[in-house]
Amino acid sequence: MIVFLAIPLGLAIGAISGFFGVGGGFLLTPILLLLGYEPSTAITISLLYSMSTSVSGALKHYQQNHILWKTVLLLSISGMLSTQIAKPLVLYLESVGYDELVISLLYVGLLSYFALSMLTEKTTHEKAQGYSISPVRTILIGLTGGFISSVLGVGGGFVMVPLLINVLYLSPRLAIGTSLASIFIIVSTGFFSYIGSVTIPFSLALLLVVGALVGSRIGASITELVSNDVIRKLLGTLYIFTLISVILELFQLPVAGLIVLSIYITPLIIYFIYQYRTKNKRLFSSE
Repeated sequence: MIVFLAIPLGLAIGAISGFFGVGGGFLLTPILLLLGYEPSTAITISLLYSMSTSVSGALKHYQQNHILWKTVLLLSISGMLSTQIAKPLVLYLESVGYDELVISLLYVGLLSYFALSMLTEKTTHEKAQGYSISPVRTILIGLTGGFISSVLGVGGGFVMVPLLINVLYLSPRLAIGTSLASIFIIVSTGFFSYIGSVTIPFSLALLLVVGALVGSRIGASITELVSNDVIRKLLGTLYIFTLISVILELFQLPVAGLIVLSIYITPLIIYFIYQYRTKNKRLFSSE
């Protein structure tokens, strides 16, 4: 059943990824877990998926001048190092049977914190491209993002975007573009470290990637149409709904978890379609 839904699912999560700069894995991993895939399989598929969404979305943000390349370099190098620390931990947890519990609890903690930080911050800090950014803080963000990326099978963007906004004080648009460019390098390292020891259903992965390549560019193009404060609030709300779905999974209610995610994702995708059509109409009328 999931194979038939793979392209629309990949398209929807890809659009969300390109819009929020989160790689898409933080949504795809819990969905695959809810559908019954083993954590290591779900993580590996999500890392491959995040590679696709991040490179596609980053190219669009590059065209919009939303990427800080020096920051990308520091995030990528530190992130790649920490992915290699996380992989043995995940495989060990799986061998002793604690992988699903630990991964779910880690999701709950992170999603709770970042949802709160996105929804309670009252002001958006804008910084110019040439502003001097702390290398130490940037490296710490990269280490955190890389570790979480490999442990949870996510791009690391759902960690790095809030930290880039709240710790480095980047605007949401700069944080999203910079995050996506970093994610591709980080998750590539994580994916190739997993694929040697984990078998994944490549037909499912391929269909998800096809949807991701299209959806992420659409989502990235919509960021220009939405204010920074709206992006923050939408991202915080997305974290809350994902958090609820993970908690429901812990209580053995996977169907309810999928329903909760769809309650938020469906109107969000409708909103994206509306914004995208409005943008195209404006371009067409101006010609």
